[in-house]
Amino acid sequence: MSQRRKAALVTGAGRNIGRAVALGLAQDGFDVVVNGSSDRAACEAVARAVEAAGAGALVAMGDVGRPEDCARIFAEATGRFGAVDVLVNNAALRPAKGFLEMGEEEWRRVIAVDLDAAVWLARACLPGMVERGWGRIVNFTGMNAMHGYAGHSPVSVAKHGVWGLTKALAKEFGPSGITINAVSPGPIAADDDDLATARRDAVARIPLGRLGTPDEVAAAVRMLVSDGGAYITGQMLQVNGGGQT
Repeated sequence: MSQRRKAALVTGAGRNIGRAVALGLAQDGFDVVVNGSSDRAACEAVARAVEAAGAGALVAMGDVGRPEDCARIFAEATGRFGAVDVLVNNAALRPAKGFLEMGEEEWRRVIAVDLDAAVWLARACLPGMVERGWGRIVNFTGMNAMHGYAGHSPVSVAKHGVWGLTKALAKEFGPSGITINAVSPGPIAADDDDLATARRDAVARIPLGRLGTPDEVAAAVRMLVSDGGAYITGQMLQVNGGGQT
């Protein structure tokens, strides 16, 4: 019987960094579960590119801010590939709104997508990883995990929480052969960059003098989940061109 290929679940995989991570992992020999919340066409395009790279692909649409959707996405993934060996928690909301203007529902929505989703999906994936004695989880933090930003208070709170979750789970599950790390991107170019002016301004503060690319962030994820990253856990890898995040 042939050995099962390892499978990776990437949230927010329809565009930008998530898409680059999905395609990079496919090139590294992982089957890929492509998750998105609304743009099925974009996710299906990523899945076709994954298959063109020689890997298996599954589109699993769902809102990772809802625990029931997380459970369903995980069930679809394991139904297709038998297991989830690599979890990449990339999906996030980044609304800009003043602290006193943000309502309770808006606050809880950001926390649900940016923090709680990493909890629900880790709880789904970790039992199988423990049973197999191997697993990789990569969470995304970003500049909000290091500095507070005016007008982005729930994002800052959530990303600080993700960093705390990463460190705690790395200690708890390291003895089971599982590594859990965070990647913190600096200003990254995007396909649909609504923050183009702000990101151009950020270049002046980046020693390398340019924005990063989604592929450069994906390279960090690929290293962390590879055999070469097996002795790295509980860390935050900043991909920021030398800028302080």
